[in-house]
Amino acid sequence: MGKKKIWSFLLMMLVALTVVLAACSSEKETGGEKESGTDKETEGTTTEGATEQGEEKVLIFGRGGDSVFLDPIASTDGESFKVTQNLFETLLNFGEQDTTINPGLAKEWAASEDGLTYTFTLQEGVKFHDGTDLNAEAVVKNFERWANGSEDKFPYYASMFGGFKDDEGHVISSVTADGDNKVVITLKRAQAPFLKNIAMSPFGIASPTAFEAAGDKFSDNPVGTGPFKFVEWKRNDSITIEKFDGYWVDGLPKLDKIVFRAIPDNSARLNALLTGEIDLADGVNPADGVTVEGESSLQLFERPSMNVGYLGLTVTRPPFDNVKVRQAMNYAIDKQSIIDAFFEGRAEMAKNPMPPAISGYNDDIPGYEYNPEKAKELLAEAGLADGFEMELWAMPVPRPYMPDGTKVAEVIQKNLADVGIKAKIVSYEWATYLEKAKNGEADAFMLGWTGDNGDADNFIYVLLDGDNIGSNNYTYYDNKDLHKILIEAQTEVDEDKRNELYKQAQEIVHADAPWVPLAHSTPLLAGKADITGFLPHPTGSDKLTNVDFK
Repeated sequence: MGKKKIWSFLLMMLVALTVVLAACSSEKETGGEKESGTDKETEGTTTEGATEQGEEKVLIFGRGGDSVFLDPIASTDGESFKVTQNLFETLLNFGEQDTTINPGLAKEWAASEDGLTYTFTLQEGVKFHDGTDLNAEAVVKNFERWANGSEDKFPYYASMFGGFKDDEGHVISSVTADGDNKVVITLKRAQAPFLKNIAMSPFGIASPTAFEAAGDKFSDNPVGTGPFKFVEWKRNDSITIEKFDGYWVDGLPKLDKIVFRAIPDNSARLNALLTGEIDLADGVNPADGVTVEGESSLQLFERPSMNVGYLGLTVTRPPFDNVKVRQAMNYAIDKQSIIDAFFEGRAEMAKNPMPPAISGYNDDIPGYEYNPEKAKELLAEAGLADGFEMELWAMPVPRPYMPDGTKVAEVIQKNLADVGIKAKIVSYEWATYLEKAKNGEADAFMLGWTGDNGDADNFIYVLLDGDNIGSNNYTYYDNKDLHKILIEAQTEVDEDKRNELYKQAQEIVHADAPWVPLAHSTPLLAGKADITGFLPHPTGSDKLTNVDFK
């Protein structure tokens, strides 16, 4: 080989060696490997380097159970709203961490002096995920769909608006389009919480094109205007949603994809967070709060408290059709021991069907003390001195108001045994549990409620009025005097007068005892330390639009 060829060959080798060394140096700086989008979903982590390389920002959200529906108007459970809140949008929004009213799909709204007519001016340029336009006619079609439903299909509509289209109590007279951009809603009577009601998660505006084509299958392929669009639902495993590129707010959302994973056991979910399988976890056991706070790689979130956990007593099933038996149940259960054992000081004892943070709360009601002897006396007066046998339904999934339904049920079972009541603990898969309890099949069932709009109406009327038997009133409790007060409170616009009415309502509920109120909790969530923009909402329905990774 000639000298020129030798030098040429050496020069080529030198260049090649330089390229190899540069590549090695680059790999060393990024940890020696390049993460793919698939790896991100598996590992549940996103690094700044990966983002710079164009990798997807994927949030893995671990939760206690699967959704029941992905059609918001068909839903009543928090796990469903956790997803639909990010697929759909409502005419009005709540504040970031409160229930003040803010613009949503409607940028402006005005009410008539008599409180019977509301005019909403819609945002411009909004599209549904299927590419169709959001306009006034689309909003009208949503209201028509809801009003022509039934309690089996759309339970929340009946609860918030007094029934359906032809029902005497239905508060909405008409919903009409005034051009392309204005919607006019006329009421039959004033409804004080009306604006808060339509800001609730169930009333997310759906694509008429999609729900008219899908019919009852709309929940399997939901289409809204939200920052994320539906991708896939693997029942009892995961739901995947991804960034909607046509979202009407510039620069949002910040994440590319969210995967909601169902991990029923609280400890297993926290362990998945600790090992990096997920990025965010709800339903953190109160006892594990200290563990999270001690991990520099994690951060602890507290959800503003607006809930109640309770034991419901189906008043149409003997012996719970006897008020003395229901009162005896209240005296028999040691609420404080439950709070001490399972809430680690992050809850307060409940005595009313709504939390103290809600306007109109009656703090003068003494509540039922733990008094087994009093419980025995009442049982004897009811002709059940020897006690009775019953089924005690325990929730199969952790909820914000009840971290561990099975263990709490075991404490209640022991309390009841002490007064001669033999309670058999039973449970079902979550969707089945809710359906059977709604149908009045339980003797006593553990359940709870996270407020949807911060109004007393959303607790007492929705959960305990006769209008809502078959929807959210699982106890089948129906008191005509209570109903009269609650309807009056709905139409009363003077806040002080409304509060007095709700205090009277709580006195009636306390005396009739259709529930054993247990606790108002401060729910905990935990996430990776590099998560930003996550603000837990008191309603339990979290918007993830602004969530990002550092």
